[in-house]
Amino acid sequence: MNAVLIAVLAMLILSLLRVNVVLALVAGALIGGLTGGLSIEKTIEVFTGGLGGSAEVALSYALLGGFAVAISKTGLPNLIVDWMINMIGKKGESKAKTYSKAIIVILILMMSIFSQNLIPIHIAFIPILIPPLLIIFNELKIDRRLIASVLTFGLTAPYILLPVGFGAIFHEILATNMAEGGMKINMGDIPTAMLIPTAGMVIGLLIAIFVYRKPKSYQNHQVVEVEKNEYSKAGIIFSLVAIIAALAAQLYFESMIIGAVAGILVVYASGAIKWREADDLLTEGMKMMAFIGFVMLAAFGFADVLKETGDVDSLVTQSANAIGNNKAMGALLMLVVGLLVTMGIGSSFSTIPIIATIFVPLSIQLGFSPMATIAIVGTAAALGDAGSPASDSTLGPTAGLNADGQHNHIWDTVVPTFIHYNIPLIIFGWIAAMIL
Repeated sequence: MNAVLIAVLAMLILSLLRVNVVLALVAGALIGGLTGGLSIEKTIEVFTGGLGGSAEVALSYALLGGFAVAISKTGLPNLIVDWMINMIGKKGESKAKTYSKAIIVILILMMSIFSQNLIPIHIAFIPILIPPLLIIFNELKIDRRLIASVLTFGLTAPYILLPVGFGAIFHEILATNMAEGGMKINMGDIPTAMLIPTAGMVIGLLIAIFVYRKPKSYQNHQVVEVEKNEYSKAGIIFSLVAIIAALAAQLYFESMIIGAVAGILVVYASGAIKWREADDLLTEGMKMMAFIGFVMLAAFGFADVLKETGDVDSLVTQSANAIGNNKAMGALLMLVVGLLVTMGIGSSFSTIPIIATIFVPLSIQLGFSPMATIAIVGTAAALGDAGSPASDSTLGPTAGLNADGQHNHIWDTVVPTFIHYNIPLIIFGWIAAMIL
């Protein structure tokens, strides 16, 4: 049996059994490597070697965590939390609860979307902003699976559709690898081609809002009590300047690391953070993002083991042979293979180079148009990013929502997002492939 299938299934089953995701990835890599014909020594060597590939990602997340903590010291998150508390009242009685829930969901959705395109800090805002809001969620009895679904939508749908921020990176990777596969495309066509798959995610979000609309009770813990830190107009202004500086530096140097450093320096210059506090600040930020960093490290090692077995190419080739000249079956199988690969790797950005080399020639052979091919490859890569245990799009929401230990990563984030986004993506991605 294909080593990729066995490894991914093993990782998913262990995760569903509530085994720590890092351990599940390590175990899945060992099982996949041995199944793929690698010795245990070779599997460990490849897995260990793969850890270095995520060094830049880990450092980026650590510095973004530091930037997020720095921003929190300016009082901006507290200002937002205080505003929300005043809006709903201390006991949630001054406004209709339904209205308050709607406002909160919309604001969180907007912030998560902005984190991908307008202010590309990715998931760094979640562990800072969400934990103080848990007391409000508890008061309004908001189902945290709803918030997880909203956050994950905002972390994935924008970059799939919009060529700005992380979306520009995704679209460039997609265009480059499709050209290498034998099909040159205009990057301006990508948003049009991905419009239908993204519409599927919108429908999934609406379904999630309906499904998780019922009140759910949680226990209040001291860890989620809102701290009444002081904030000033100057601090708020400097925090906004820091965000703009981080965005400008990231876009100019094309580096999240440089962007985070620029933002931190602006906050330091404002006086909100003292230079002597730099070490403690960065350490706090690194701790905040540590779990995500470890999972991403393990995911890179897991991915390298799967590649070393050669069964990723084998899986794609076998699927191509099974398709024949059936376009409908071809589109469906390519999407499913993309789901399997991305679920294991946890990154749509890393999945594109793997699948494009086979999917693009196969799409040409089956007679798919360039627009349809964009939809197939783009959707196949995006699949699993929203529902993978190793994806930062699921790890980020969990990092914030589980601050008090009442939100399970697998059952409260991964499973809901898989159901509400991956299934619609397959359906609407297939529709896009057939009509474009």
